[in-house]
Amino acid sequence: MLATLAACATGPKPDASAVAELQASRGSTVTGRLSFAQFGSKVRVSGQVSGLKPGAEHGFHVHEKGDCSSGDGMSTGGHFNPAGAPHGRHGHGSHHVGDLPPLGADSYGVARVNFETDRISLAGANSVVGKGLIVHRDPDDYTTQPTGNAGPRLACAVISAR
Repeated sequence: MLATLAACATGPKPDASAVAELQASRGSTVTGRLSFAQFGSKVRVSGQVSGLKPGAEHGFHVHEKGDCSSGDGMSTGGHFNPAGAPHGRHGHGSHHVGDLPPLGADSYGVARVNFETDRISLAGANSVVGKGLIVHRDPDDYTTQPTGNAGPRLACAVISAR
């Protein structure tokens, strides 16, 4: 009976999972940890980002290269965009696969992340595994092409399979 209860408490096992450990770019204090869990066609993204400007919104994107070696996040290249779509708002019309929902920092500069999407995956053409994850200083304007004019890159991670 206890084994059955324990199995129910943990929930379904994901088909695949990945993690991103955000490291601050030069001159930044932004860090965090994000988990990615694939359940069928949906990926659940969850975690926390800290060191953000309190009460502010920040652009949040998957970038094409899993390379944080430059110190300023620029080595990740542009937004991950395998379909060649225009930049836009996640979940609204056409947009890059790498266009994620914005991060909203609380009064302590912490953003809690918890969303599901069918735009990214952990395998196949839209796989974010091995790609860069970037937190930007400014909010995304959702119109400037191809970047959203979200400003400097405050933190960088490589999304790694677990």
